[in-house]
Amino acid sequence: MGRIQLKQVQKKFGDVEVIPPLDLEIEEGEFVVFVGPSGCGKSTLLRLIAGLEDTTSGNIEIDGADATDLPPAKRGLAMVFQSYALYPHMSVRKNIAFPMKMAKMPEDEQNRRIESAAKALNLTDYLDRKPGQLSGGQRQRVAIGRAIVREPAAFLFDEPLSNLDAALRVGMRMEIGELHKKLETTMIYVTHDQVEAMTMADKIVVLQAGVIEQVGSPLELYRTPRNKFVAGFIGSPKMNLIEGNEAAKHSAHTIGIRPEHIEVSTTEGQWKGTVGVAEHLGSDTFIHIHGIEGCDPMTVRTAGDVPVKHGDTVFLTPNPSLIHKFGADGLRLA
Repeated sequence: MGRIQLKQVQKKFGDVEVIPPLDLEIEEGEFVVFVGPSGCGKSTLLRLIAGLEDTTSGNIEIDGADATDLPPAKRGLAMVFQSYALYPHMSVRKNIAFPMKMAKMPEDEQNRRIESAAKALNLTDYLDRKPGQLSGGQRQRVAIGRAIVREPAAFLFDEPLSNLDAALRVGMRMEIGELHKKLETTMIYVTHDQVEAMTMADKIVVLQAGVIEQVGSPLELYRTPRNKFVAGFIGSPKMNLIEGNEAAKHSAHTIGIRPEHIEVSTTEGQWKGTVGVAEHLGSDTFIHIHGIEGCDPMTVRTAGDVPVKHGDTVFLTPNPSLIHKFGADGLRLA
C-alpha cells in the first residue's frame, strides 16, 4: 500500500501555470522529499496528491486506482501541516482520537490505536494533558499521532517543522525518520530546507517553478547534479559556481566545486584570494574568500581550528577529480 503515480499532472490558477505537466512515481514505503525554493510549487504538488487542490489535467493514481477526482477523505492519505491545528480544550488523547470519533470507529479500536501511536511517539505519559501544557515538538508529535491512527496508505507532511526552533527541528527530524522505519509507510515530505531533505529522504524531488529538475537519492544529487540549479541548491554550504576563463580551461561554460573539496594554503595554490568573513563553527570553519575570478565570494569548508582572519591572503586548490562541468544551457557535461 502507498504507491502513488502522477501522470502528466498539471495545475493552473486561471491563466497562470504553476505546475507544468509532470510525471512522478513514488514507490510503496519510500520516504520522498519535495524540496525547492519558496514558490517552486512543492506545496501545491502535495495538495494535488492530497486532493486539497483539483488538477487542471492529468491523473493521480494511488495503489493502481485512479484517485484524480476523489475527495481527500476517500484517498486513504493523512496530512500533517505546518500548523499543529490541535483543539486546545481537548486532551492529547481526545485530539488523537478525533478523526476516529468522526468516523464512528468502535471505542476499543480507538483506544488500541491511540496507545500504539502514543508509544511510537513517546506520548504515553502526556495523553491526559492539554496542548497548552506541551512543548512545540510534543504538539507536533500529537498532530502526527492524529495522522497515524488513521492508518493511511501514505503520510503527507507540509513543512511540519517550520515552527520549531533549531534544536527541536533536529530532534524531530530524527524522530520522523525513526517513525518511518517503524511504520514502513510511504511518506511525502515538503520542505524548503535542503538539509532536511538530505538527512531524511530515500528519494529527493528537486523542484523549480513547478518543474522537476532532478529525482534521486541524496548522494546521487550531491555527487552528480543534473544541472546548475540542483548543483547550487543541494549541499550546505552550497556549491561554488565559476564562470569565465577558469571554466573555459575545463571546456565548460561553468564549473562547480563544493566548499569541502577545496584545499587552503597560505603559501601556494591554483587560486589567490583574500579572506572575508570566517564563520567558526567549532568542528568546521566556513571561509568566504574574495578575489577569485568568476566567483566572488568563494566559500571553503575547512577544519575548525584553521588560523585565518579577515584580510589574510590565501591560496586555494580544488580537487580536480571533483570538479563539476556545466554547459551554456546549464546542464551537466559528461
